[in-house]
Amino acid sequence: MFPIRDHNPSGRTPYVTYALIAINVVIFLSYAGNMSDIRAMNALWIDWAMIPARVSNVEALHTVFTSMFLHGGFLHLAGNMLFLYIFGDNVEDTLGHGKYLLFYLASGVLAGLAHLITEPNSMVPTVGASGAIAGVMGAYLLFFPKAKVDILIIIVVVFKVLPIPAWIMLAVWLAMQFIGGLGADPQAGGVAYWAHSGGFFAGLLLAFPLWLRRGGPAFWDRTQGLPPHPEARYRFVESRVPKVRKR
Repeated sequence: MFPIRDHNPSGRTPYVTYALIAINVVIFLSYAGNMSDIRAMNALWIDWAMIPARVSNVEALHTVFTSMFLHGGFLHLAGNMLFLYIFGDNVEDTLGHGKYLLFYLASGVLAGLAHLITEPNSMVPTVGASGAIAGVMGAYLLFFPKAKVDILIIIVVVFKVLPIPAWIMLAVWLAMQFIGGLGADPQAGGVAYWAHSGGFFAGLLLAFPLWLRRGGPAFWDRTQGLPPHPEARYRFVESRVPKVRKR
């Protein structure tokens, strides 16, 4: 199950979201050519990735911030930027450009701290924007729980695009983080599940005051959990590639 787009158009151009995507891509490209150089990558991770054991010893505190702009590979980057592209524009539209930027950075830092609390002695470098993006997803759930999200379902060779309410997709995603976190080995590397969960709840908490100012539960009653803009509609166009029959 993988989200590919939502049906929630933004009311204004999401300049901050686009800028964050561009910054992440440019930073990744700056060292992508060294990915096969173990010595160079180790030096990069030591200087800029968050290593929980070092931060626990009050070393390299800046890495709690810098680590959210690094990625461990192209697929890692592409997946994170897709999630940011889908959910970021609407949260930016709701919060405003400046507040959204602060919200994004705060979510990323709090996600890093959540990972630090759960794995304080880990020597595994932690990188990625997913904690900050999880915060964006938490805010999205609060403001647009019933916005439709198209998910791509892949079962062996069967591909299906299915529109579902955002709250279902986000609830399933969050449950997967909890399940993954409970079974993860802190020293084995892989996915920082608790950073994802921490970022998600950080986003919920940071967006909560604005949700309350808009009426809290009354806001949901008024909007029915739907976006303020008309729903975007998509249709699939039949391919013009000629069909070739076997003989």
